[in-house]
Amino acid sequence: MEKRAFSPWKWQKERSYVQAVEVKNSTGTLYCSGQAAIDENGVSSNEEMKLQLQQAISNLEEVITSSGYECGGIVRLNIYTTSTAELWPHFPILQEWKAKHNIEQALTMLEVNGLFETLKVELEATVVK
Repeated sequence: MEKRAFSPWKWQKERSYVQAVEVKNSTGTLYCSGQAAIDENGVSSNEEMKLQLQQAISNLEEVITSSGYECGGIVRLNIYTTSTAELWPHFPILQEWKAKHNIEQALTMLEVNGLFETLKVELEATVVK
């Protein structure tokens, strides 16, 4: 797979995303459902935003790797949150995870009125290999 990130500006780099990603010669595409802070028994978290973000990242990574893909193949990431103000102080957690896996992706973050049950953040990804 060949992946090329493209951004006509530099300002989004410190926000950890690119404006577009081109993929050539891929052998597969994985469309991940939104992953949130739900444990292996299907119980939604009541924890604070930081812990929910960490669990959502862990769950997304589990879905990707157990499907035979790699996190570095993420080309699109959508973040849904019930509070951007509450999420923003914990954004470095996501940035560190992305740096660890050398992820360059198009990104959309949306604040929504609510998520399932007690959830505060959900991550939805498109991954190629």
